[in-house]
Amino acid sequence: MKRLLTILSGALLSLGSLFAQKYQNGLVDKTVAVLGGEVILISDIESEIQQMRVGGQAVDQRARCELLQNMMESKLFLMQARLDSLTVSSDMVESNLSQRIDYARTQLGGDEELEKYFGKPLYKLRQDWRKTLEEQSLTEQERYQVADNIPEVTPYDVKQYLDNTDPEDLPVVPVKYQLSQICLYPDREAANLAVKERLLSLRERIIGGEKFATLARLYSEDPGSARRGGELGMASKSIFWPVFSDAAMALRPGTISQIVETPDGFHIIEVIEKRGDMFNARHILLKPQYTAEDQEKAFHRLDSLKTKIQEGEIDFELAARFYSEDLASRTNGGQMADPATGSSYFEIDQLKPADYAVIKDLKPGEISEPVSSTDNEGYEQGRSGNLVYKIIRVDKIIPAHTATFENDYTQIQERVQYNKQQEAIDKFLSEKIKDTYIVIDPMFAQCNFSREIWNTRK
Repeated sequence: MKRLLTILSGALLSLGSLFAQKYQNGLVDKTVAVLGGEVILISDIESEIQQMRVGGQAVDQRARCELLQNMMESKLFLMQARLDSLTVSSDMVESNLSQRIDYARTQLGGDEELEKYFGKPLYKLRQDWRKTLEEQSLTEQERYQVADNIPEVTPYDVKQYLDNTDPEDLPVVPVKYQLSQICLYPDREAANLAVKERLLSLRERIIGGEKFATLARLYSEDPGSARRGGELGMASKSIFWPVFSDAAMALRPGTISQIVETPDGFHIIEVIEKRGDMFNARHILLKPQYTAEDQEKAFHRLDSLKTKIQEGEIDFELAARFYSEDLASRTNGGQMADPATGSSYFEIDQLKPADYAVIKDLKPGEISEPVSSTDNEGYEQGRSGNLVYKIIRVDKIIPAHTATFENDYTQIQERVQYNKQQEAIDKFLSEKIKDTYIVIDPMFAQCNFSREIWNTRK
């Protein structure tokens, strides 16, 4: 079987070296690497380079070398995935394909611009990217199987790692804080009503003859579009909040929407143009504003609670359960948890800047002054959250230290597991490289691959 693959690979390489089809900008497409029965074309690399540029990444020859190495490693996993008869989820592939196309269409300004940029009709791009995503799915599954197929890390493994690693190379655990909070929200209903009234006034002015773009420049709180008169540019409806897209797609060009509420705030929308499931629109975004009176009222209540806690009239946990308006923490007596990990311990860069500013000089047991901060609502969507007023108690501080078996077992166990997974991947690649017919085109001879074993196969 290995001999058959070698003969087949040699034939493919010969064909690749003779292949001279122009694909765009006068470049000549050809095979630049052969791995067993798989080939990598220069157009495969340049297609990825184009997508990197769409995303705003700078690229150079080193980027091409890194891409080639990643592609060659992926081909080795792909070949094994096929031998293992792994399958892909068509629904997941189609979902990822739609996201990739919608992002590119939005960045480039529509289907025509997309086809022009990549030099291919949209149906051909769909075919190429679908194949790429299917292969990526198989590759990731195989890589996961290789990495996951290691013995469970035991306390003995962790002890061996600690005993055999130079203390200077052991992980340093940064300072960590355990915190509790009592939170109060401003009067959101009143603020929402006020912002709606402002938007209705702006809408009436536009209907009365004032230019939407002028008012957007003056009043919109979306800085990215405000300087363009509120214009968002031609974009796929899938990149916006569904309620925003639905409202925009229901409008006739030139008409003004009613008020639309999204997690970003409140909008009025004017559609400029629609093409299929894409549209270009202007919008004015206003966000609820809270007054100094709101803050003063909340700070007074929080100060009063802090005094009662310090004087022993009520303990912090009970006060949090009775008075805190943050549902996530009040059931735990105010104890805060990182929404990303669920851990009750925070490193400095995991804390909101406003929170850290008021607790950085406190000792365990001390309570901060009232502070304006944000909650974790919208964390999964990457939003900053809603305004909230709070006091914070420092429950515990763990100073920065070199990881130890007794205090940091989980963290060291994860490090050992990661090392073992990387060793398994390295072993897999080394064995596959040795047993696979591989040829790399001389045009990549100057690449200094990060895995040294690849440099021996040039």
